Amino acid sequence: MDLQLGGKKVLITGASQGIGEGLAHAFAAEGCALHLTARSEDKLGILRKEIAAAHGVSVGVTVADMTAEGACERIAEDAGDIDILVNNAGVIPSGTLFDITPQQWRDGWALKGFGYADMIRLVYPRMKARGGGVILNNIGNGGEVCDPNYIEGAAGNAAIMAMTRALGGTSLDDNIRVVGVNPGPVDTTRIYNMLRKFAEIRLGDSARYDELLDRYPLKRPAKVHEITDLFLFLASFRSGYTSGTIVTVDGGIASRRAVV
Repeated sequence: MDLQLGGKKVLITGASQGIGEGLAHAFAAEGCALHLTARSEDKLGILRKEIAAAHGVSVGVTVADMTAEGACERIAEDAGDIDILVNNAGVIPSGTLFDITPQQWRDGWALKGFGYADMIRLVYPRMKARGGGVILNNIGNGGEVCDPNYIEGAAGNAAIMAMTRALGGTSLDDNIRVVGVNPGPVDTTRIYNMLRKFAEIRLGDSARYDELLDRYPLKRPAKVHEITDLFLFLASFRSGYTSGTIVTVDGGIASRRAVV
């Protein structure tokens, strides 16, 4: 299927690892120019060299902590004119309401919740002025499941889902599509860290985290490509009537009403 993404420019936040790194490789393989941002200069440097060598596309980078004053503005300025924004930066901690300190709660939302909103606020007017674009929010199925052991993620992700629907409901008036993706567990370092925490809570031993994998569909988390391929389709003209909606890809976990 020809997605006709070649020549598009994509800004990806949180691009140095996990799904963000996978997205960078996936869009580059389609012939997209990239602008990548994350906090780790070393990881971004390695990724930039890998992608340039493998795909021969232009790769710009901005090393930044998006919670710092002026960081989002600098990222948007460095990226310049883009066709696609992928909001991906942010890690919200797992735990109950009583496990998470007030500062941890604020820090989790500062990067993901506020960061997504800030980047959209900066990029949207530029897209509108250029005639359109696509904004994709990588959110997470925690906002649908509402597990008390992932309560900050439930609250934060649900808020971003609502923002995505609210903005995407009218954004096609400006020829801009706004879409959210809710991955479930994905085969990255983050999911195994989370499973260790859940194993400590539920089984009394973090080393038994692998026992929780048996509860997943197909007894495994999603492969990274099973998530990134969806992003590619949603970013393409073939999904041109998709806006103001959330696409969940979690093997049915949200329908089971439990994160694990």
